[in-house]
Amino acid sequence: MQNEQKNSRKMSSAPILLPVIVLALSVQSCAHQEKTPVNEPAPSTTKAVEQQAAAQPESPAPPPAPILEKYSLDRLKQMSEKLASTKAFTYRANSFIELQAVTGQFLIFFIDSEVALQRPNKLRVNVSGDVSSFQLYFDGVKVSAFDPQKNFHAVSDPLATIDEMLDFVLTKAQINFPSADFMYSDPYAVMTKHLTHAIVVGPSMVNGVPCEHFAYMEPGINWEIWIENGKSALPLRLAMTYKQVPNFPRFLVEYSDWNLNPKLSADTFVFKKPPNSKQIEFGNYRAEQKTK
Repeated sequence: MQNEQKNSRKMSSAPILLPVIVLALSVQSCAHQEKTPVNEPAPSTTKAVEQQAAAQPESPAPPPAPILEKYSLDRLKQMSEKLASTKAFTYRANSFIELQAVTGQFLIFFIDSEVALQRPNKLRVNVSGDVSSFQLYFDGVKVSAFDPQKNFHAVSDPLATIDEMLDFVLTKAQINFPSADFMYSDPYAVMTKHLTHAIVVGPSMVNGVPCEHFAYMEPGINWEIWIENGKSALPLRLAMTYKQVPNFPRFLVEYSDWNLNPKLSADTFVFKKPPNSKQIEFGNYRAEQKTK
């Protein structure tokens, strides 16, 4: 996908690694044509009108009317409340993302992530794989980002909560990691902010675990989520399609090893500066990663 994005929307979110390419559709309106009297045919005028009509681009199909099925929203809210009410959790994520090569071909890159969260203000994320690896630590006061391959790090000013930390990292440093939306204090509010459609796809299985498959639409992204059956309501799989990027590149992540009662020591969230690691400004983090 061309250059790595930072938005975060989703999973803004997140979040994601794609540049947003805005597609502009220009539709010409047909000029008003006077009718030719029946008793006074005008072949040349008629032909010109036909040629003009043929030259007009077809109007784009109107977007489908909004569909927001209650059960698809209820289950998403149940999942959100499950994560928001849990004082601490850990999970692993295995994902792939499509990124565009210089030839224009979209290539698949694989990413492994480990997440440990303790509300209201501690987070540890470790991302490795085919894309730039990084480690993220939020100890309740400052967030630190470390690139183990290039041996540099950045440290923020004081931040109060995980929500504040996520906003800072996603915007200031443009660091992305799978499903940051799940980590907010109210995941449901973040994930439904721009929804236009929400439907129930049906029952499914993810790695042998029974679940339900739901699909959602936003102006620039189509996304799907697989939620474990019953009261557990944990996310097992997330898929996104970026509609405004050529070839509609995709992102897919599967979650495993959920632990909603982990034993996490304070050291889990503390960044220990490696020897000779160079400190840089957070705003320069992504640019520094891209240097040779």
